[in-house]
Amino acid sequence: MNTDPIADFLTRIRNAALAGHRVVEIPASNLKKEMTKILFDQGYILSYKFEEKKVQDVIKIALKYDRISKQPIIKKIQRISTPGLRKYVSAKDMPRVLNGLGVAIVSTSKGVMTNKKARQDNLGGEVLCYVY
Repeated sequence: MNTDPIADFLTRIRNAALAGHRVVEIPASNLKKEMTKILFDQGYILSYKFEEKKVQDVIKIALKYDRISKQPIIKKIQRISTPGLRKYVSAKDMPRVLNGLGVAIVSTSKGVMTNKKARQDNLGGEVLCYVY
């Protein structure tokens, strides 16, 4: 049994990227699906596919690599709010990741979104992770 499914999601992506895998399979949930869509929209992954299975649905993520250096596009993917220590921020205290070059994924009352979108909509929430 996994006590922190978001940390498991991020760790599977991180490990697959460091190992040079093209595709990673992750057990699906609605929150993970929304996070995957954000990673795709921000250009950190190549593509994704939601597959329905009998026991549990699966997210297949195609990782993105630099064409020249063959390095993964995701340099760092880090969990911020953990089950033992939740990190909540207001709209004015929304973090800037790598001085605006990275993205923070935030769970707000209007759904999961990036830190930039949450700041635009004047929403605070729980900072799930940083990606850059």
